[in-house]
Amino acid sequence: MSSPRPNLDPEFLAALADLPSMPPLGPEVIEFVRRLPEPPIETHLRDRAVRRREVTVPAADGTPIPLSVISPAAQTAGAPCVYWIHGGGMMWGDRFSNIDIPLEWLDRFGAVVVTVDYRLAPEATGTTSVDDCHHGLRWVADNAAALGIDPGRVVVAGASAGGGLAAGVTLMARDLGGPAVAAQLLSCPMLDHRNDTTSSRQYTGPDGVWTREMNEFGWRSVLGDRTGEEVSPYVSPALAGDLSGLPPTYIDAGTAEVFRDEGVTYASRIWAAGGQAELHVWAGGFHGFAALFPHVRVSAAARRAQADWLARVLDPLPGHRG
Repeated sequence: MSSPRPNLDPEFLAALADLPSMPPLGPEVIEFVRRLPEPPIETHLRDRAVRRREVTVPAADGTPIPLSVISPAAQTAGAPCVYWIHGGGMMWGDRFSNIDIPLEWLDRFGAVVVTVDYRLAPEATGTTSVDDCHHGLRWVADNAAALGIDPGRVVVAGASAGGGLAAGVTLMARDLGGPAVAAQLLSCPMLDHRNDTTSSRQYTGPDGVWTREMNEFGWRSVLGDRTGEEVSPYVSPALAGDLSGLPPTYIDAGTAEVFRDEGVTYASRIWAAGGQAELHVWAGGFHGFAALFPHVRVSAAARRAQADWLARVLDPLPGHRG
């Protein structure tokens, strides 16, 4: 007998009915999803006055990690920066996946957006992906002056798997003494490989944008045979024993998704450690709802809430920058 589930927001029902169903995940499906066409980045930049720069940063083993730097054409010195980490179960996607989200923050705040292509599972396992993202963040910090970025206003942000990696990168930055992270924004984050929450058990079965079974496959792809203490808290941030000393944090999720409860628990543990976290759990939202259907009312509200929080953490005293 399946567990009862919170209802979806009625506005999503027709939209979700038109989405193709996802077959059980396996190597062939990963390759299929990776080949699906996405709108080219030029589509998102066409009507924006921006500059784009492509760079590569060597990972610890020398592998080149691509970064894209997208800056307002009229950028002033000391701009805020959003370091964007894409989703895709750590198995697919690229640095331009859901790029419309941080580009909205470029429009509103004059933020420089830096987005990273980390190596994907199952080809890359263990801490490879989070290490790649941390190396990219170090490059941003080391080049802040040349990029016109205020090093004290760098926000690490991501959605889904990218949200989990953003949490891992922020933990690494805390534990390794940098780079400085002003805030972290974790949207419907993938935080806990144990996959044993109530919401995980509610969203099992063949239907759903991201189900318990998909989540189990994604974590196996990332972790391989690693279990117990072999699993790094930088990969599965829910394992971190200490959540003190983290920057202001934003976490959101839908009530109707696998990651709901691990997001709530992570926020609660930050509060218990004396930290600052803002938590939004959107009634009727499924996994990734605000990215997939941004014009539905609850999605628009969720995206406004993210941007309003960023406005507060990037400029906590309105008008003090002149």
